[in-house]
Amino acid sequence: MGTRDDGDNAQTSIAAGGEEEDVNQDFWLFGYGSLVWKPPPHYDEILPGYIKGYVRRFWQASEDHRGTPEAPGRVVTLIDEAHWKTLSDDYHTLTTSTVWGAAYHIPSSHAAEVRSYLDIREINGYSIQYTPFYPSSTSYSSSVPSASPSLASPSNSNPSSISNQSPLKCMVYIGLPCNPQFLGPQPPQQLAAHILKSKGPSGENKEYLYMLGQALEELSPESGDEHIRDLVRRCRVLERGEEKGEGEGEIGGELKKVGSSEEQEEVEK
Repeated sequence: MGTRDDGDNAQTSIAAGGEEEDVNQDFWLFGYGSLVWKPPPHYDEILPGYIKGYVRRFWQASEDHRGTPEAPGRVVTLIDEAHWKTLSDDYHTLTTSTVWGAAYHIPSSHAAEVRSYLDIREINGYSIQYTPFYPSSTSYSSSVPSASPSLASPSNSNPSSISNQSPLKCMVYIGLPCNPQFLGPQPPQQLAAHILKSKGPSGENKEYLYMLGQALEELSPESGDEHIRDLVRRCRVLERGEEKGEGEGEIGGELKKVGSSEEQEEVEK
């Protein structure tokens, strides 16, 4: 995580890799998990698009929002493509190393406040990285995810500027493989069952999965993620089986039904 210097000069943040920045400077933030459908505060522009060279996987434990320390939930993180190729992820083939999401512009007037908010929201194993972000050429008006009514274009944004923009330097929070919450490859059927039974202060784990899946499908015709789609399909099938009293299917063990709770501040990206 970034650290802060509260000296007499302007505040600075040290990102992973030793990059120092003025925390009062405006910046772009890339969201690929809950930030896609639950935006940060104070953004004044939002762009759908993608980054390259990463793989999105539900391989990060969540002890503080979609689970508890005693029973961690599961949330997404990004794995560098080169590192992903060294892992035994036999469950999904990699057809593309682009990861779709949304980029938010945070103005300088709120930069320090939003950085502090993100440090709390992303505290459970995530660290700051920077990567080029490629805005979508798709018309913005047709790509606002209905899964999140709050993901609406601010009145002062400029949707028509999307198609011809150059890549933007974006801040992104990533749960690196060295962080203690990184779990690595997991059998998708077991992962789906775990997501269904997990719950934390921010609500049910399945809500995080379903909202992310819906938002990604609606960002662009190209933005669907097969790993997310597969987990959604598996969870839906398991839920249908549970409703029929078949909770002990192929995953072995009854799935516990959990209630919904009002969304609190998210930790996931």
